[in-house]
Amino acid sequence: MTIDSDPIPATLSWAVRLLRAEAVAVGLVAAWLLWADLTATTTDLTSALLVTAFAIGAAVALWALGGALARRKAGARAPAIVLQLMLLPIGWFMVQGGMGWLGVPLMALGLGMTALLVSTPTTRALGFE
Repeated sequence: MTIDSDPIPATLSWAVRLLRAEAVAVGLVAAWLLWADLTATTTDLTSALLVTAFAIGAAVALWALGGALARRKAGARAPAIVLQLMLLPIGWFMVQGGMGWLGVPLMALGLGMTALLVSTPTTRALGFE
């Protein structure tokens, strides 16, 4: 049995938790999309399945990145940051479309997660300093 003398910093721990929570949320959206694909009366099935596959892939990627960061894999930080920054244009278009109640929190989540991932304790824990 090995005891890690250098515990995971709170910033990295929270980033992992939030990535996993995002994965669950996107997974629930994917499940809803799949149900909608299967029960729709008229649809462009190819497009519907591609959107559903994209959502499933995003959920898997978020979950995997959370796991990699929990194991302190430095290479997972950049893709995680990219996925978080993708929330900014998504949130912006939601605000423009009248869904500010959802767009603003998504943008705040993206910026907050990016801050957690580039913070000094996280950077040190991942071996960048």
